[in-house]
Parts: sequence; structure tokens; C-alpha cells
Amino acid sequence: MVLVRILQQVSFLKIEPFAEYGFNKSHAAAYAIISYQTAFLKTYYPKEFFAASMTMDLSNQNKLGEFHEELKRIDIKVVRPDINRCFEDFQFDEENFYYALGGIKSVGLEAISNVVKERKENGNFKSINDFLNRVSPKDINKLQLEGLVKAGAFDKIDNNRQALFNSIPNFILKTKNIYENKAANQIDLFGSDEEQDNEIVLNIEDWNFEDRLSREFEAIGFFISDHPLNQFKEIFDDYKIVDYAKFNLDDTIKDANIAATLLKITERKTAKGNSYGVIKFTDLTSVFELFIFSDILELNREILVEGSSLIITLIKTISNDENKSKRINVQKITSLKDLFNKPVNEIVFNIKSIKDIDKISDLVDEEGTTEVIININDENNDISFKLKNKRLIDRKAINILRNNDISTIIH
Repeated sequence: MVLVRILQQVSFLKIEPFAEYGFNKSHAAAYAIISYQTAFLKTYYPKEFFAASMTMDLSNQNKLGEFHEELKRIDIKVVRPDINRCFEDFQFDEENFYYALGGIKSVGLEAISNVVKERKENGNFKSINDFLNRVSPKDINKLQLEGLVKAGAFDKIDNNRQALFNSIPNFILKTKNIYENKAANQIDLFGSDEEQDNEIVLNIEDWNFEDRLSREFEAIGFFISDHPLNQFKEIFDDYKIVDYAKFNLDDTIKDANIAATLLKITERKTAKGNSYGVIKFTDLTSVFELFIFSDILELNREILVEGSSLIITLIKTISNDENKSKRINVQKITSLKDLFNKPVNEIVFNIKSIKDIDKISDLVDEEGTTEVIININDENNDISFKLKNKRLIDRKAINILRNNDISTIIH
């Protein structure tokens, strides 16, 4: 027993100094070198760095979304998915950074590589019919075509995404017929005529702005061609909208309204069984997460769906201790679409010249449901009056008047 204890003590005396270095310090040194190398590449070779990093995470759309936000932040121009310009993986040249077609959901890397190879060897695809004639049916199944269309990869050929999407069964049938004819050594006399696009592409209206972006989000995992909030920007001033990044960094701002689009909601349970949510949002400047308590979650469950644009009222509290810990709470959530379409009950126009009345009367001459108050304040006048009859006021008219330097206040 004495010998065993001596051996144990000797072994420990050898292990103890090694433990001070063997794991923590050796790993810290290795990670420090990798961190330095990564920072160096990102700073001096940003396109190379992001092309390699994003290609490594080709199937991870959450990571690709984060990389895309960083590309925007450092002003690298990203060419969104384009069947005639992009490649199977992430690539770049002196001017552009090309989004990978293989990064689109349901688009297989091997299949799209064959499509890109055909384009490189025989030139750009001139039409949908040209695309179907040149690509093997083995490389374009229903899911792959849906992903490419929703991501906007055919926009330069045909910008009507819904027409293309609903025509995919026609495309599949067409490619099979072409393949069978080639196998039987038969020639389709009209197969290469671009006018045949009209025969296989349905003549229907495109998706509206919101649906178009919603399906783009499904295919890519984030918004790349536009942002849903852009359709509501004209009412941002009415609700004193602040960017989340500014609100988060500026500790003098204690409460604010944030306009954001919901990307992902994760619902969890507390130890007591109450529901709470962790929600990922995007505004026009950043992507961020917020925690919401059960009462706010239950009250707003109907509008808390992926793709919905919201106004979030936030309250910030900062502790008085040495750490100055910050806490951001969600106080209220409202649908931006509902606010945008909400009738204007009362509007006040503040003008500096009687001549501006003509500009107002040209745009608000129809009767409606909005009370109109006009304040005139110039060198000779200080007058305030309300129009006898209520007028029809829409957001377009308000926007035109604001662009003409006429102050408007909505109640």
C-alpha cells in the first residue's frame, strides 16, 4: 500500500505541471494563431476569405445569412442568384462577389455544377426554352427548379416568378420529351425557338412584393433582392422608428420603436410550464434576437409568424452596479401591415405659405373619413383651421406632400 501511494504521488507530481500547460495553454496558443490568421485573411483578402468560408457552410443557411450581413457591412457587392452569372459555389472577381447556386435550398451541388458547366461551354441561356433544351433532365427535378425560381435565378430571363413556378410541371415534361427525342435520334424542328417560351410559361400575374420575398426567404434563408420593410418606410417617421443597432449601442435611448421582419421563432417552456419565445429578427441594418415573455407571446401569437413585418416597442434598463449589465424587454408588438393600412383619422398640415394650400387641395379634394387641420405660419399669418368636410387621405398623397416640404402630423 505504501508503494502504491508513493507511485501515486510521483505520478501526480509529473501530471500537475503538465496540466498547467497541457490543455488550456496549448489550446489557447493554437486558437490564438488561428484567430490571427482568420483576422488577417478577412482584413486583407476579404473576398477570398468569405468565398472559402461560405462554400464550407454551403448547406447552412443560417451561417450564410450571417456572412451575407457581414458582406453588406464591409460594402462588398453581392450578385444575387443568377443562372447566367453565378456558379455552383461562392466565387468572386475584381468587382463582384457571386452568390452560390448550390447554396439555394433543394438545389444539389452536383446537379447545378453540370448546369454551370453547360453554360461555360456553350454560352448563357437565352430563354427558358433554351435552358430546357440544353440541360439534362437528370440535373433539373421539380424541387431544384422550385428553389431556383423562388431564389430569382431566372429573373434576367423571365422576371415573373409565379408564372415560372406554376409552369414547372410543363418544364419537367418538356425536358423529358427533349431527352427522349435525343435518345431516339429525333429532331424537334421548333424546339430551339425562343417563342416557344410563350407556350410552356403560363400567362399569369407575378407574386406581390410580400409573397415574392417570402418565397425567396424559403429558398435562400434570408432576404437578398430586397427587404420587406422597404414597402413600409414611408410611415417610419410617423412611429419614430429607430434601427435596433442604434438603440442597442446608444445607452441614452431608454425606449424605442423598432421595425423588423421576423425570421425565426423558437418557443420554449420555463420550469413552471409557461411558454416564452426567442425570436430572430432582421431590420434594415442588422440581424438580432429578442426574448419575449409568455404574456406578450400569447397576446401576439397570430402575428408572430415567419416573414411578418412588425413594430416592436422596446424598453432598456441598465443596472447601477459595476458591470452595468443591460436588459432589453419587449413591451409591445404590432403588425406593420395593419398600421400601414389603417385609416388616417386626423392629419395636421403645417405650412409656411398660403401658396402651399394649392398643393394640399390638389391631393385631398375627394371626400373621405379623415379630418384635416391646416396651420399657416408665415410673416403675415398665424392661422389654424379645420376643413368642414372630411377628406380622402392615403399614404401616397401624404408622401407626395412631405416630398414638397409640407410638414404632416398624423393622429
